[in-house]
Amino acid sequence: MNVIKTEVLDVYILEPRVFGDNRGWFMESWSKRTMEEAGLYYDFVQDNHSYSAQKGVLRGLHFQKGEAAQAKIVRCAKGTVMDVAVDMRKGSPTYKKWVAVELSAENKRQLLIPRGFLHGFVTLTDEVEFLYKADNFYAPEADRNIRWNDPEIGVDWGIEDPILSEKDAKAPLLSESDIDFVYHG
Repeated sequence: MNVIKTEVLDVYILEPRVFGDNRGWFMESWSKRTMEEAGLYYDFVQDNHSYSAQKGVLRGLHFQKGEAAQAKIVRCAKGTVMDVAVDMRKGSPTYKKWVAVELSAENKRQLLIPRGFLHGFVTLTDEVEFLYKADNFYAPEADRNIRWNDPEIGVDWGIEDPILSEKDAKAPLLSESDIDFVYHG
């Protein structure tokens, strides 16, 4: 697996080695050993799988607060998305910076997002299946979100009128949130 640094501190693109022949292909999508050789230590405890029927569905920007915060590895198993991670760790050299990476069934790229980040994606095709590994269990009481088009963050989603859930449409601005992540170096 190729581990590629992004311009946002501690966010990595993971490119698996893909082996193909006349039958199809095979890839190792996760290896604790490979990650630890790269200096990345995670213990994933939950896998999630989402489906979006239409192009233009935007899910985000999401996070879990406090002890329930989650690191994630995300990938797109069907279709294409633009995946976004926003550094919300006060004191980080990349605080409030975001990175966008195209993830698709074709490129098989994954994104490693540590705790302390907002996460979201927009579907670039119809029929998208999206997979998440999380290092902490879902905790409804800690579930939070920030408005997808918050001007303080300024993510360029490449879309003006996305398809949103009611929760995401009513999300607070960053200035109204109780987000409290801190960078520890």
